[in-house]
Amino acid sequence: MTVTASRTLTDDVADRIVSAADALFYTRGFQAVGMDEVRTAAGVSLKKLYQQFPSKEALVLAVLRVRHALWETGVAEAVAAATTPREKLLAMYDYLASWFQDDSFRGCGFINAFGELGSVFPSVAELARDHKESFQSYVESLVTSAGADESLAPQLALLAEGAQTTAAISGNPIAATHARAAASVLIDAALAARS
Repeated sequence: MTVTASRTLTDDVADRIVSAADALFYTRGFQAVGMDEVRTAAGVSLKKLYQQFPSKEALVLAVLRVRHALWETGVAEAVAAATTPREKLLAMYDYLASWFQDDSFRGCGFINAFGELGSVFPSVAELARDHKESFQSYVESLVTSAGADESLAPQLALLAEGAQTTAAISGNPIAATHARAAASVLIDAALAARS
């Protein structure tokens, strides 16, 4: 019983730290935020922080793993709500449109992390690549289910990636609408070619 209670407490502390770090890293940048700021925001001692995450790199990786899970869940829920294969392919852009409307939107956390830390921490670069490859594979599975040629997948993924970057830099969520319109043209052409 003590082991379980201790593990739950440890998980709770780790979750608080990751949540605080995520908010700080995403709004202010990975390099701009120090471990002491994370400690203060999480309400834990510096000793407790380093017990959970022995380095900033370890904390950044934990934050990115949580972001990956949230991204996958969000996109999958949007896709699951769509009824036709075509709508399922377009649903990811609807998800992006909703995300871009959020006042806290600052672009893709993986692109941000790669840009700031990719050359310093190869593990961050690798996790960012894994995240992008995972999304590419997911889009490919949707394309295959829709009956379109696999070559459509990287095109649709690139539109989604470009929309994220454009929306973050411009501060304008319309990028999702434009990406969705372009995707619609590509999807219709790909499906017509298979008919």
